[in-house]
Amino acid sequence: MSHILVIRSAATGDASVSNQLIDTYVEAARAANPDVTVTVRDLDANPVPHVTQASLAGIGRAAPEGGQFAAARALQDELIAEVFAADTLVIGLPLYNFGMPSTLKAWFDYVARAGTTFQYTAQGPEGLVKDTKAIIAHARAGQYDDASGFPFAVPHVKALLGFVGVTDVQVVTAEGLAFGPDAASAAITAARAQIADLA
Repeated sequence: MSHILVIRSAATGDASVSNQLIDTYVEAARAANPDVTVTVRDLDANPVPHVTQASLAGIGRAAPEGGQFAAARALQDELIAEVFAADTLVIGLPLYNFGMPSTLKAWFDYVARAGTTFQYTAQGPEGLVKDTKAIIAHARAGQYDDASGFPFAVPHVKALLGFVGVTDVQVVTAEGLAFGPDAASAAITAARAQIADLA
């Protein structure tokens, strides 16, 4: 049975273009396979706490020492279990100040655990999340040359996914959303068609 893990990170709710792209993908996936299951992690409604001195030990390799770390460890275990249960990750990625939303970065900080989702070997780091693909639903107000490496959101997310072993990554981008209603509508329509095809 196919299982999709949806990660929403936009702070704009129903107005979010990345959320609209996610909805389009999920609808198309369910139409193609009625048995598909979907887990949604909404980082705007329920943000993952940013890493602090109090939580750092709880999300490290070793089991936490002391009750103050138990909540962080339990949340990390839950997030990692969601990743391992999925065969497809659908990640909403709005562009905030040229990077990913801080809530999405916090999610990655909890998901990347040495010895669980990746390990260090004599040949270098090895991702342990196998046989999983990712679709990035990217939305941005401007237009950019992605080959330049700027802005940083997509390369950063792809690098973090690759680090934990997810190397089959497709990016669907709706851009130029600030260039007027007609440009935005055309960009969203094209991106929705593209992401539906991936399902």
